[in-house]
Amino acid sequence: MTQPHARELGDFLRARRGRLQPRDVGLEPGGRRKVTGLRREELALLAGLSTDYYQRMEQGREVRPSDDVLDALAGALALDDEERRHLFALARAARRPVAPRVDHGPEQVPEGTRRLLRALATPALVLGRHLDLLDWNAHAEALLGDPAGLPADRLNMLLLMFDDTRTGDRTCADWERQALDYIGMMHAAVAADPTHPRATAVVGELTIRSAEFRRLWARHDVRESVSGTKTFRLPEVGDVVLHWDTYPLPGSPGPVVLVFTAEPGSADADRLDLLASLHATRSAHPRKHVP
Repeated sequence: MTQPHARELGDFLRARRGRLQPRDVGLEPGGRRKVTGLRREELALLAGLSTDYYQRMEQGREVRPSDDVLDALAGALALDDEERRHLFALARAARRPVAPRVDHGPEQVPEGTRRLLRALATPALVLGRHLDLLDWNAHAEALLGDPAGLPADRLNMLLLMFDDTRTGDRTCADWERQALDYIGMMHAAVAADPTHPRATAVVGELTIRSAEFRRLWARHDVRESVSGTKTFRLPEVGDVVLHWDTYPLPGSPGPVVLVFTAEPGSADADRLDLLASLHATRSAHPRKHVP
């Protein structure tokens, strides 16, 4: 059986090879090409490896590359620092014997982190290592809606993003970028534990039912942590532009706190405050159901 980390390593190398074009590395295309990106023999030549050795790496077969080989591959593939760390982590894990299956219990949010969420006067939530939504504060509920009505196994950012019945903003300019950020975080989690049942369940479901997910997952982008800017279109207050950042909790990889903030003194900050006030009013005086 293929070692799980070796399989992930092969997938990562294949995706990065497909990203490069011959002219990117000073080669001539040379007539019709049957592959997207570089051929295996071209990359092996650039890295100073035999084609057979490199092919066995991509196939996830029993190969234990040295750090010198990994350095050569990182250079040939033009990896950035984050991708290079990912390559080394996968390769070093692939060198070790397959560990016996361990009991994967539910992730726990430290009580201090829960208190921090409640104390923050801005939207914040805790995401598990496989992007499960573990906790959130009232400001996040005002911004994103109340997720409490969903079954626990559906409270996952990737499942929600690719759920056509709940996602109405696929046409937003930054939707794919944000999806790639979350997918990159999932790739980092899978690299740490390729056989984790939660990763298998989420990735397996989305691979079956979403061609869009399959396309983005195959890019094999990786993110250790992310930040960015997102425009929220909110009927109550109008458009709100927020910055978002992730702050890792202990673990490898472990849960992260995702925090949304507005520029102090800006119109976005005023709209965010108004949104929180409206939500607090609705929570204090819930509407009665009309029979």
